[in-house]
Amino acid sequence: MLLKGKNAIIYGGGGSVGGAVARAFGREGARVFLAGRTRATLEKVADQIRGAGGAAETAEVDALNERSVDEHAAAVVAEAGGIDVSFNVISDSDVQGTPMIDMSLEDYLSPVVTAVSSKFLTARAAARHMAGQRSGVIMAFGGPGDRGSMRHYNLGGLLVAFDAVESMRRQLASELAPYGIRVVTLQTGGLPETIPAGFDQSKAIEDDLVGRTLTGRAASLEDVGNVAVFAASDWARTLTGSAINMTCGAVLD
Repeated sequence: MLLKGKNAIIYGGGGSVGGAVARAFGREGARVFLAGRTRATLEKVADQIRGAGGAAETAEVDALNERSVDEHAAAVVAEAGGIDVSFNVISDSDVQGTPMIDMSLEDYLSPVVTAVSSKFLTARAAARHMAGQRSGVIMAFGGPGDRGSMRHYNLGGLLVAFDAVESMRRQLASELAPYGIRVVTLQTGGLPETIPAGFDQSKAIEDDLVGRTLTGRAASLEDVGNVAVFAASDWARTLTGSAINMTCGAVLD
């Protein structure tokens, strides 16, 4: 078990990506703390982890509320003894499908403000506790994306949000390295499994995502969970300040 004895907080743990990562972490021996705003979805994932023999706990936490994030992190440390992994995959509140010239400033900035605020708060809360133990991994999800996709979709401020988080990741990696804390992004080119069921353009979007890859397939939620396990484990101890490219070749480094 690559994460045996590790304590991991997953913000947005009741969602598709957060749930996949949480189940993978639980399978590999981590004690998983699922945080989010909807108890029912968190408990569903927690039950799956427990049913497979893992350990999982849930808490209602607003990742955009400073007090909520700080108090939850402190509670995890008090109960479990420390935080080894912090992974934030809450929704970025992005508005897509509208050309920039028709967007309001509020809609354009929505994912930027949400992503930067929540990642800052959750990373800071974890790092303050990780610094004392001289170890830890802070993980983000998304990455810079495929700039070619802008020709096909109206993405609003989403790519700006991704770029802002990547700048934060680089700065955090530099500042936290003396404390033994690693900071890594998992970069995908889009996950067909996360397209809402019944969406009338889902097939076209999936075909486009797959068509951009070199492998002829896009990453799956299972792939994300497996790569997240590796990134959080000591096997990835040489990786920090970087994005792990799991775009199946849609984005070339």
